[in-house]
Amino acid sequence: MLRSLRIKRSLQSSVIHYKNPHFNQTPEPLFSSSPTKTPVINLIRQFSSSSPPPPTPPPLSAASSTSSELRKYLGYSALLLSCAVATYYSFPFPENAKHKKAQLFRYAPLPDDLHTVVNWSGTHEVQTRVFLQPETLEELETIVKDANEKKQKIRPIGSGLSPNGIGLARAGMVNLALLDNVLEVDKEKKTVRVQAGIRVQQLVDAIKDHGITLQNFASIREQQIGGIVQVGAHGTGAKLPPIDEQVISMKLVTPGKGTIEISKDKDPELFYLARCGLGAFGVVAEVTLQCVERQELVEHTFVSNLTEIKKNHKKLLNDNKHVKYLYIPYTDTVVVVTCNPVSKWRGPPKFKPKYSMDEALQPVRDLYKESVEKYKIQDETKISELTFTELRDKLLALDPLNKDHVKKINETEAQFWKRSEGYRVGWSDEILGFDCGGQQWVSETCFPAGTLSKPNMKDLKFIEEVMELIEKQEIPAPAPIEQRWTASSKSLMSPASSSSNDDIFSWVGIIMYLPTSDGRQRKQITEEFFHYRHLTQARFWDQYSAYEHWAKIEVPKDKNELAALQARLRKRFPVDAFNKARKELDPNRILSNAMVEKMFPIDDVTSS
Repeated sequence: MLRSLRIKRSLQSSVIHYKNPHFNQTPEPLFSSSPTKTPVINLIRQFSSSSPPPPTPPPLSAASSTSSELRKYLGYSALLLSCAVATYYSFPFPENAKHKKAQLFRYAPLPDDLHTVVNWSGTHEVQTRVFLQPETLEELETIVKDANEKKQKIRPIGSGLSPNGIGLARAGMVNLALLDNVLEVDKEKKTVRVQAGIRVQQLVDAIKDHGITLQNFASIREQQIGGIVQVGAHGTGAKLPPIDEQVISMKLVTPGKGTIEISKDKDPELFYLARCGLGAFGVVAEVTLQCVERQELVEHTFVSNLTEIKKNHKKLLNDNKHVKYLYIPYTDTVVVVTCNPVSKWRGPPKFKPKYSMDEALQPVRDLYKESVEKYKIQDETKISELTFTELRDKLLALDPLNKDHVKKINETEAQFWKRSEGYRVGWSDEILGFDCGGQQWVSETCFPAGTLSKPNMKDLKFIEEVMELIEKQEIPAPAPIEQRWTASSKSLMSPASSSSNDDIFSWVGIIMYLPTSDGRQRKQITEEFFHYRHLTQARFWDQYSAYEHWAKIEVPKDKNELAALQARLRKRFPVDAFNKARKELDPNRILSNAMVEKMFPIDDVTSS
């Protein structure tokens, strides 16, 4: 592709596009950077059944001049063509490369060994020729050893669900999707040892017959265990820590020290540093997790408002195993979702919903029909078959940056949630998930919120100020703004890291959806989202000691902004200890990528 593109670019700059001479129009250059007319030679044969009258012979001097010009341009053309041919055959591509069949002015297909890797949100993408998927631990060890000797990048990547593409690296990646087995279950201790490529849902399904499950879950179930741990992912519940805290031992395949096993008893200093290690110390090959007894949960969804929430906030955090708030911008609606074990004595609550799902969705469907007419869109989609989040995406796609349109969608969403109040009973892995919607930009920050016995109420103040900012700046902010809580983590690189077991942390996510495949529209949404994010960053992050989720942090391109980010990270995290461990375990930095290098620069290495 490189060869054909280079040829295409070198030739296109001098190609002239001619219109049919029978229409007696002035030839126009196909590519022009100035209004000056380019001298042209008409080399196109005229298609006509009759011969035109012979032209009047020009004077001898004119004929000589014309012949000289013609020879000059023919010479230029021959020189250009010879250069193109020489360039084409000078690159050392293999004989079977598809480039050999490339034709001028056509894009050649990508080679078979070039992999395009895109994260789930479609916000980050790389192409690489090195994408490795070992099937055994021994094969992984060989890959890491060979890559280290050759100084070949092999950035660990999980399921690619991180919105910021933290696992992507153009130079090369290693993925453990084929190392996805449950290795050992201890029913008595409620522990499970697994290969790190196993997905959350696979793991839960595999251990449920043993009567155990994971303590908490993130919103979705498709993450690989290695990835969800390394980025410090979390669920919700002020008494429950982030997911990395469930890890009681790990096996890392490191470039510098080979395969090592770490736990709180075996090299605890490295264990607490590497447990949320961003894939920078070694490839996580195996993980042992502390599980809990499998339980049925009752989910209760109800609609409130910020005034009422303030009165009941401490009780909601203390009385519920899991709790989260969903705020809807431009309304006073707060959707509260709590989850608790089914009472062994009373059983699940007896509740008959006031509205069916069709009735709950009706206001959203009505708004879509109204909007389609307003925007004069031809759409034959059967909206009766769409879920709420699918309907919301289609509504937003009509005019995603129109504040009034987004506000109307939010108001309709508030109606949907009001009609969806009620109870739901199911196993924890069924209940604790959340339909996040389609592709999206998201920024999630974590900040201290006091203790469980004494919440400092800054979590609600933060939300109050964000909502005021949205209205004042007229940001086309869709719903929801999601707020969750966790207990602290002992992992040193966790945004919820704390030495106190009593501390609680609030996690707040702002969002903008990418409901369209139109490149221009996605670019506009992206620019608006980063303006939105920048406003929250400038106003609130330092004030509330807020730090972004590792899977959602976006590294700035501006040098001054990057320096400010590096300084902020040093205030919160043990960067020197982190880099020291990287030097020892990955001396050639084969496991890092540009994002890691920019956030945690090491002087003796140039970021790549």
